Amino acid sequence: MSAQHGVSVVPAPQLITLVITTSPTPSAPSTDLVSDVLESFKLHCPVLLSCRVIVVLDTYDRIGECNRLKKGQVTAEGAKTIEQYKLNVKKHILKEYYPEEEDISPVLSRDLGCAEFGSPHAADNQITLFISHTEDKRVNFIEPAVRLGFGLAVRSALRIVETPYVWIQQHDWPLVRDIPLGPLLEVMQASEADSSVPVKYVCLPAIRMLSYAISAHVIRFSSLRDLTAKLKREFFPESQPELGVPLTPLFFWHDKPHIASTAHYLARIFPSRLAIARGDFIEDSIGQRARTQMKDGNWAKWACWLYYPGDGKEVCLRHRHGRKWRGMEAELGEKAQFLKMKMDQSNLPS
Repeated sequence: MSAQHGVSVVPAPQLITLVITTSPTPSAPSTDLVSDVLESFKLHCPVLLSCRVIVVLDTYDRIGECNRLKKGQVTAEGAKTIEQYKLNVKKHILKEYYPEEEDISPVLSRDLGCAEFGSPHAADNQITLFISHTEDKRVNFIEPAVRLGFGLAVRSALRIVETPYVWIQQHDWPLVRDIPLGPLLEVMQASEADSSVPVKYVCLPAIRMLSYAISAHVIRFSSLRDLTAKLKREFFPESQPELGVPLTPLFFWHDKPHIASTAHYLARIFPSRLAIARGDFIEDSIGQRARTQMKDGNWAKWACWLYYPGDGKEVCLRHRHGRKWRGMEAELGEKAQFLKMKMDQSNLPS
């Protein structure tokens, strides 16, 4: 433990596990998306790269004429690249976490797991998981035999998490602002002793969440307005009382990058195998249910907050739109073609 202002502080790597979910993308087999996320951690939250990481490498359901990635459909060309993409991601992650290994990748131990869903009476309502990890379990990979979808990908990772908190990270949401992870975790820990102001989930703000506390998502409902007026505040961690951590109540459970209590996640989002269907996103199903309950006065059950720097005027995330992003090389090539076309047009005789 480290001490600041005479208060013992548990280091972040002992408290939180990073979970990265990735899936088929038009940019495969390039690792541009994951690389961008890791680079953003180095810039804006470097301690996160000292934490244990679990990477879920999801796959597809079927091959079709066009990509419908949210539905699990890829083109024949996309199907050819997915295995190489997974190999490339694993290699990149291992290089980032074990730079001293140079060209030799750490030996991975392998285990089998299972992701159950739906009725327990149906024999095919489960997916085999291939789980591999380094000897020190600092880096872990989960590869399903068939597609999980985001919801089951998160649950599969949570089942092997050993820390009280998790950082859930989709592959196309890099950070654009510094995140005070240590103080945030200290605030969440302190809230365990104060049931009147529980902090179980903290979402990072994207551009559509600017000024959330005074947005239509809040002000249209008197119960949400009142709760915001009562709870919105700066929290001051005991070890750094000069550093305020601004939070406002959030009336939804978003999939975009967030920090949450591991036990709370399992209890609220995944109480049973029936909680979420294969292929589902959490915010599309449980997120809507949570919002309804919060509007009815049951916010404390979910205890969701939004990190709120600059009184809601600063974003922390940029969206790469992974279902459309084709990689940096393709983007630069398209820009070059566009510029050439414009030049050719300008040289045409009038």
